[in-house]
Amino acid sequence: MGDRFAVELHEVSKRYPGGVTAVDGLDLRVREGEVLGFLGPNGAGKTTTMRMLVGLVRPSGGRIRVLGEPPGRQLARVGALIESPTFYPHLSGRDNLRLAARYAGVPDAAADRVLAEVGLTDRAGSPFRTYSLGMKQRLGVAAALLKEPSLLILDEPTNGLDPAGVAEMRELLRTLGQRGQTVLLSSHVLAEVEQVCDRIAVINRGRLVAEGTPDELRGALGTGVLLIDADPTDEAIACLRADDRVAAVQQVDGQLRVSTDPALAGALNRLLVTAGVEVRELRPLRHSLEEAFLELTAPAPSRPQRSDQPAATTGANR
Repeated sequence: MGDRFAVELHEVSKRYPGGVTAVDGLDLRVREGEVLGFLGPNGAGKTTTMRMLVGLVRPSGGRIRVLGEPPGRQLARVGALIESPTFYPHLSGRDNLRLAARYAGVPDAAADRVLAEVGLTDRAGSPFRTYSLGMKQRLGVAAALLKEPSLLILDEPTNGLDPAGVAEMRELLRTLGQRGQTVLLSSHVLAEVEQVCDRIAVINRGRLVAEGTPDELRGALGTGVLLIDADPTDEAIACLRADDRVAAVQQVDGQLRVSTDPALAGALNRLLVTAGVEVRELRPLRHSLEEAFLELTAPAPSRPQRSDQPAATTGANR
């Protein structure tokens, strides 16, 4: 990844009639060749943002560039799955993709290539109406891949997939990133995002609230707590509580949670060993990505939640 950007949004906003603000001064950039996880609670503005990137929704203000052009100018190089995929119900998955391929100006053979990529070859001849929700999602991703796009925009691609399907989709996303395609991925499956994304951007109430690598987001909350597994426990607790560098010691699930400066880990380890305590494990307490996400997107009691779409369509919001 370099310093060239596939997606750039500057002070982008979207206001719907009736005063609903879905996106509120959003600044976001996606580097070429990176897989960016786009996270936020329901109604945060993720789907509206993605719809603006492909020209389905006009922004109320701000500047958007997709592959260096205004939205809609580079659709030949953009593949997208936004909200639920829709195809002709009586046609097979393969025939639906062949129609899409002809519309996009790519060979019919591309349909079989992408069906294999998403694991739908065995059901390619079945009518779309017989597909499960997970199979429909796979077909939607396949359609997004038809043009071998430079930029792929995926809104909840693992929705409806079973665990094996989620693992296969995760591997596909990794492959796309490895071959240099830019991916903007919206998902509520944080484990999936953590495993496949180079960086994560978190939005809440239409604004960017944090961005960075998964490790950076977890570390940004900084706990100041060491986890220690020591034996005998009572002696370890007494030793630590007698040290004025330790603010507090708690025993949780068989481990000691020691409130102190994590930089003192080595010194406290020596203290315990010198006192005859066996230290089996000593490490800083790290937040999970889920904990970091919940902290970053916690609702402000004094501010009303904004909807991601007009009130008449809130049932489909993400």
